[in-house]
Amino acid sequence: MIAKQPGLARGRSLGLLLVAEIGAMSLWFVSSAILPELTREAQLGAWRLGLLSAAVQLGFVIGALAMAIHGTSDRYNPRAVFAVSALGAALANALLVVTPPGGDVQILLRALTGVCLAGVYPVGMKIAVGWTLRRRGLVVGMLVGALTLGSAAPHGLALVGGPDWRTTVMLASILAVLAAALILATRLGPHHVTAPHFDPTTLKLAWRLRPVRLAYSGYLCHMWELYAFWAWIGAALTASLTQAGSADATQTARLATFFAIGLGGVFCVPAGALADRFGKAPVAGGTMGLSGCLAIATALSFGGPPALTVTLAILWGICVIPDSALFSALVADTAPADRAGSLMTLQTALGFLLTAITIQAAPLLADRFGWPVTLAVFGIGPLLGVETMRRLTRLLRNPQKAAPKPFATVRNR
Repeated sequence: MIAKQPGLARGRSLGLLLVAEIGAMSLWFVSSAILPELTREAQLGAWRLGLLSAAVQLGFVIGALAMAIHGTSDRYNPRAVFAVSALGAALANALLVVTPPGGDVQILLRALTGVCLAGVYPVGMKIAVGWTLRRRGLVVGMLVGALTLGSAAPHGLALVGGPDWRTTVMLASILAVLAAALILATRLGPHHVTAPHFDPTTLKLAWRLRPVRLAYSGYLCHMWELYAFWAWIGAALTASLTQAGSADATQTARLATFFAIGLGGVFCVPAGALADRFGKAPVAGGTMGLSGCLAIATALSFGGPPALTVTLAILWGICVIPDSALFSALVADTAPADRAGSLMTLQTALGFLLTAITIQAAPLLADRFGWPVTLAVFGIGPLLGVETMRRLTRLLRNPQKAAPKPFATVRNR
């Protein structure tokens, strides 16, 4: 019955994929969501707090690089890769509750969580782009929206868990286990392509193909701010609201952070639809321009009227993420189909390597120069990315220069 109704199969599979993505990615910012409780219980300093967040990024980079070199998502059933990875991440996260808060073992467990999540996010993109050619901006936008909602979820779970951070941790692990079950109920789309064998030269295409190279550059500019914002906007808002004399600054900042991240995920969908109609590169460039300007505006409002700072931070959160899907879609569009999974995985690995640096540097920069300067620094990357997207837009208007060199492909049967 499903085979005779491809639209129904597509909708069902993509719907399950999106819910699974939300559940699995709820593990990402667990340490940021429970940061106030960990700080009170273990008296952690800025360096140790930074390590708890940056460890996930570094682990993701290690996992993503290994998968990109191996070609895992192009060679094996991505549903199985996703499921095994989600279960591994859930286990590593759950072990946090039986280890010393903020200790070396917890940092290692956060890194292992990141390694496993490398088999969730890029692999999810591989599954998503296999369902369509013309609507990839929308489909990948929906996936990144799900990732964003998953990233916001720990802050919501922390409101449920209250002062007991261990409850928050276990709730996130339960969601990831459910995600592993859901992904196995999905199907692969008609445009899913597998690579015939391991080919490490695939990664050279990231440099050889100029459209892919520019998409990578724009992605790095985007990642300069994205995860630093997600990881530290809660702490920055808490400091700003406290300075402004706001009552219950921590809870207000936590709620604002949930909305700042969550609403950004919602806006990934219309941004993807606009990109399919008007072009992925120009829409990405426009979004980055708005995000960079809002970063500076939020920095200038620091310590001012709480309603203004919170509003600007939420608007920033709305603009900080929708372009993320477009860089992946640009790689999928301009790379050979049977190499796209590896190239998207490498793209995310490089981006998350950069985020490990910015996440770790942010609290140190804030200690030295204050949060207003730190927030303004976040805006540098997206403002530089506007020029990169302008160049890519011009290139894509000339199909002969933008076309990739032919590669043999083998369709998944």
